[in-house]
Amino acid sequence: MKTANFKGYMLALIATIAFSNVYIFSKAALNEIHLTQFGIYWCGLGVLFSFLFALKNKKLGQLKVLDKKQRRILLMLGVLEILTTTTFFISINIIPDPSITSFIGNLFPVMVTLGGIVLLKERFGWIEIVGASLALIGTFVISYTGGTSLRTLFIAGTGVVVINAIFATTATLIVKVHVKNISPELFNLNRYTWLFTFSLIAFFVYQPEAVVPSRAFANISIGAFLEFVAILTVYYSYQFIDASRSAVVQTLKGIFVLIGAYLVFHTFPALHQFIGGMITVIGVLIMTLAQAGIFKSPTARLN
Repeated sequence: MKTANFKGYMLALIATIAFSNVYIFSKAALNEIHLTQFGIYWCGLGVLFSFLFALKNKKLGQLKVLDKKQRRILLMLGVLEILTTTTFFISINIIPDPSITSFIGNLFPVMVTLGGIVLLKERFGWIEIVGASLALIGTFVISYTGGTSLRTLFIAGTGVVVINAIFATTATLIVKVHVKNISPELFNLNRYTWLFTFSLIAFFVYQPEAVVPSRAFANISIGAFLEFVAILTVYYSYQFIDASRSAVVQTLKGIFVLIGAYLVFHTFPALHQFIGGMITVIGVLIMTLAQAGIFKSPTARLN
């Protein structure tokens, strides 16, 4: 494996481990406080972390030389990040077990894969497509309730996760296209600035208590820092590997979240949900191993 590719995969792995813990710490905080209280502290700390990191790396000067097209890109991403992050934490708040949220979220790499093929002309073979199909099947098994109507077919929160995956995929593909011209530090700062602004507006609209329990604040502080690290390393990984390859590695977070949720919340998915989750993981592993060259597709690569 080339050095650049190895670096990209390692960054994606760091992002995976960090973001896995975001599920745990955010769920722990949301169990104690209102979503608007959570947002103001979480995004406020994110702005602080991203600003200090951009300042340290001397990336703030890029703000002065952005052209109109780049400003429009940052504006578009700001709106997408508000939609993506809001739906993400709503799904965390709705679904009791964060590991289930994570497994259903495996729709994200599948969508990134399809988007990368269609829009970015990234190369994927038939084996990777089989893996993506398994991830889709597993997602259906996880979210299926046994109901017969559309309202009762899937568990509560499934639709929110699907919407989140769509928004996240769109944002990912935009970042992948423009990450060579706009630094990851600036992308991250832009993200948190828009999120904090939105959280501030929501805070004044709902007017919850400003003070939160110390345990909730501790969970928010740790989780916000881990999310900052995760998002930043994901952006960096796009400089070395395709967006779809980075997303494939990130899908392994389901395993970490499953273990963390059991240890912290003493929750475990129902048998069919666990089986569905494992199917998604198998699909992801197939995609990952194919990308590493261990599996060889007998047909030509897709363009």
